[in-house]
Amino acid sequence: MPEPRNPAAGTARLAGALYLLMMPFAAFTLYVRYSKMIGSDPATTASNILAAPGLYRAAIITWLTSQVISVFLVVQLYRLLKPVDATLALTMLALALIGVPIVFANESHSFAVLLLLTDSLVSASVEQSAADLMLQLQLHERGIALAQIFWGLWLFPLGWLVFSSGFIPRWLGILLLIAGFGYLFDFFSAAMNPASTLKLTQFTFIGELLFPLWLLIKGVKEEGRVAPPSPSGTPT
Repeated sequence: MPEPRNPAAGTARLAGALYLLMMPFAAFTLYVRYSKMIGSDPATTASNILAAPGLYRAAIITWLTSQVISVFLVVQLYRLLKPVDATLALTMLALALIGVPIVFANESHSFAVLLLLTDSLVSASVEQSAADLMLQLQLHERGIALAQIFWGLWLFPLGWLVFSSGFIPRWLGILLLIAGFGYLFDFFSAAMNPASTLKLTQFTFIGELLFPLWLLIKGVKEEGRVAPPSPSGTPT
């Protein structure tokens, strides 16, 4: 007889696949923006973008695509972890979704950069446009910092749900909690000292890589997805 189908394993593997799928889209955007486009001065930045406007637009599209994927991801994680604690899973879902419209709205600054550069070519007001360009890029960075609040906050309920689940290793939950602290540290660091280049997330991201890998490769056992017993010993 074939083994009975395990819906939880399918949900876990889909969540892991979506998490991993989101990463290269976001990584491409970050690489293009910070390695290829944004220079040390307005003139260099404008020249870089004008030399490859298609690449700059592609970076916007991939960034927004990563956010769309994140919506489907967090819904699957909610389905997977709801049996552990429904209220906490809903909190995780809400915090993750709040960040998405912030990111979409923030990309208006990226589109504004393209418009400013187009206008500068027509009007020849290059100096003014360069100053406006840097202002838009700085506003975009502030928007990213704001989104980091929710990128960090949603990892706290997620980490605790993983830690408490009984069907996912506890150490993955701890690493996700550490990742959440990393995002919040980066936000407060940018808010207190915008010139700071210290990014804690470059050291704390490992949980966000190992967690989806574990879900994709290992999945979960259906019998493990039961609500934990109440303090009185009576099943909830």
